[in-house]
Amino acid sequence: MPPPKKIVASQVNVLLGSDEARVKEAALMLVRSLTPADSGDFGNDVIDGTADNAEHAGIICSNVRMALLTLPFFGGTKVVWLKNANFLTESGPGRGQDAVNGFEKIIDIVESGLGADVRFVISATGIDKRRSAYKRLSKVASMEVFDKPDTSKAGWEQGVLSEASRKVKAMGITFESGALELLVQMAGDDTRQMENELEKIDLYLGERRRAGLNTVRNLVSMSRAGVLWDLGNAIGKRDLKRALELLGTLMYQGQNAIGLLLAAVVPRVRSLLLIKDLGSRYKLNKFNYSGFCSSLEALPSTATSHLPRKKDGTGFNAYPLFLALPETGNFTLEELHDGYKACLAANAKLVTSSLDAKLVLERLLVGLLSRGPR
Repeated sequence: MPPPKKIVASQVNVLLGSDEARVKEAALMLVRSLTPADSGDFGNDVIDGTADNAEHAGIICSNVRMALLTLPFFGGTKVVWLKNANFLTESGPGRGQDAVNGFEKIIDIVESGLGADVRFVISATGIDKRRSAYKRLSKVASMEVFDKPDTSKAGWEQGVLSEASRKVKAMGITFESGALELLVQMAGDDTRQMENELEKIDLYLGERRRAGLNTVRNLVSMSRAGVLWDLGNAIGKRDLKRALELLGTLMYQGQNAIGLLLAAVVPRVRSLLLIKDLGSRYKLNKFNYSGFCSSLEALPSTATSHLPRKKDGTGFNAYPLFLALPETGNFTLEELHDGYKACLAANAKLVTSSLDAKLVLERLLVGLLSRGPR
């Protein structure tokens, strides 16, 4: 048997990840760039990879194999796109042998060598990395992953903010200080919603190309991450009634209690504590976001070494701190120290005890936000 032909890196491209909107956008742009300008739709074989069951997935794989082995109709470059494949994971249609064996046969064709004028693109929301097909594919394909950020981790906003900045620049829209950051907080990690909200703002602005804080507040709908952010706002405002209502809604929706604690409660309490402590020792610019950032940068390193930073290390992750700035008057420094310790205790109870998770979080909120003796 002759050895497998060497695969050109750009000849096989796999785009996958949990951020479905970004996967679709990137795949579409890639296919367009690979398609010859004069070939039109005749240069592509686009095969819908959305299977109803394993048997259907096997039929889709058969169509892909046929497309890969068929010469371009008019000559020149041909692009085969397996679009939105949902049978590459261990769930749903991907559990059956028809799906598993069908995809393995596609990899056989790829490894044996595609025609010089054939380009193969796969887009999917996920792939089972335990399967041999993934290991084989990773050796012969160029892979790009587009996952949603983990909103339970500090600094998740930076990646979303960078993507949003790129989009608004292309749209010719400018945002006043803090407005785009507010949009990110409200829309959260949902790229599709972010795009919808930007289109909504674009239509609203018309010839005016500058959006302010009020524009964002009045137009943008809240995603799940936005509701989490609203819970953080209720904590900052020390609005116990609103905080308990939001907690009840999120728990009713099936949200994980530890996730709620780490994504909504702890970040806001931490921001309040950090900025309250800094404000008690140094003078900070409270009037606008850029001035606030400048005042942070001017502080000695010994005072800011513990502050959260952007992932690229270029500066402070300052917007959560700026949001917390006007709310620090609702708490004493001692209350915030005690509240942060209470968050740690609540986390330990959720992890190690059999107490009702909602009750643990309700007690935490009551302890944090009730006024008077604790």
